[in-house]
Amino acid sequence: MISLIATFAFAQFDNYFENHTLRMDYIHSGNSGQEFYAFKQFKKEKYWGGSHKNLLETFEYGKYFVKVFDIESGNLIYSRGYGSLFHEWSTTDEAKKFSKAFEETVVVPFPKNKVVIKLYSRNKEMKFDEKFSIEFDPVKTAYLKKNDAEYPVVDIHISGSPDKKVDMVILPEGYTKEELGKFINDCHVLVNELFAYSPYDKHKNEFNVKAVWAPSEEEGSDNPRKNIEVNTVLNTSFNTLYSDRYCMTLAYHKVRDMAANAPYDQIYILVNTDKYGGGAIYNYYSVSVSGNLKSPKVFIHEFGHAFAGLADEYAYEDSFENMYAKGVEPWEPNITTLVDFDHKWKDMVKKDTPIPTPVTSEYNDVVGAFEGAGYLLKGVYRPKQDCLMRSFNGDEFCPVCTKAIEDMIKFYAE
Repeated sequence: MISLIATFAFAQFDNYFENHTLRMDYIHSGNSGQEFYAFKQFKKEKYWGGSHKNLLETFEYGKYFVKVFDIESGNLIYSRGYGSLFHEWSTTDEAKKFSKAFEETVVVPFPKNKVVIKLYSRNKEMKFDEKFSIEFDPVKTAYLKKNDAEYPVVDIHISGSPDKKVDMVILPEGYTKEELGKFINDCHVLVNELFAYSPYDKHKNEFNVKAVWAPSEEEGSDNPRKNIEVNTVLNTSFNTLYSDRYCMTLAYHKVRDMAANAPYDQIYILVNTDKYGGGAIYNYYSVSVSGNLKSPKVFIHEFGHAFAGLADEYAYEDSFENMYAKGVEPWEPNITTLVDFDHKWKDMVKKDTPIPTPVTSEYNDVVGAFEGAGYLLKGVYRPKQDCLMRSFNGDEFCPVCTKAIEDMIKFYAE
């Protein structure tokens, strides 16, 4: 039976798709109360790094969702969830004062026939509302843009065919033309660190990692708090959303251009600096610095966001107050408001563990629901007192995060 299901799944891919990527670039704009989508361009890319079997995302993670429908049959043939920097910005006080525009992209397997691509956004009740729809006809190739950003690619860790592996592509930021060797060494060091941590240590052979080489004119990344501005290939900057350690880039289409030189499921930007920082958004991209003492744990923590949809489990007074609405259950697998705890990790909690769970020594190594997570001190709960998604005091993911990571590895590597 399993063999028959697998054969059917691969047949579905071959019926509907070529082994290339259709990329749709658009502009996502708005403010705290409204959002708009403006189409920019379609691109056909050489590689498709995703699974040929799991074409529909069953997790329903992400603030946004893309669905592809075959026009002739009406069938849903592909779907994925994702997040964006626009969404994070829209939760800030600044977004209450004015509107702003961000580059965004969705990638899907390249269709053989006419399709409709639809974009959805979660409302306050966490339901998906359709926001944008566009048809694509592969016969009409005149409006397909070519990707001219060609760069050499270096294998870091190869285990097999891209359609049966989790494919990570690492992009260099702030490495000059003399620093190719340093970049490749930094990639090996941090990837080896990733595979030294559970659960990745048990799934090393389910990953492929490639690095794209694109030198920058200058080293490092912009640091607005010290009035440092450098000429780099991806234009990253610390102090994103006015958080000193949050290092991201607004040049998202350029990121996608560079990543397209290799098959990929996940994009990782490695910044050549010793300043502490990084960032990541689900199915968007990850960023880590390479030269800080905490770089290995930053690399692993940020990948948890982008790959498995894990939320930050720490909390502080000055937070994104609008990130998680009261009275609804967050989509991230490792935090809960207890509104719908049955569909989170309640089945992993022992019967004698109180919910909410007191933050005391008695429950140090217990899975429960500990208040303080998702940047909020009150009303949002995490599975354990500590985890790599909360702090770097330990070296482990909690059981809930571990399960989420392994579920996602299986999804991409089947």
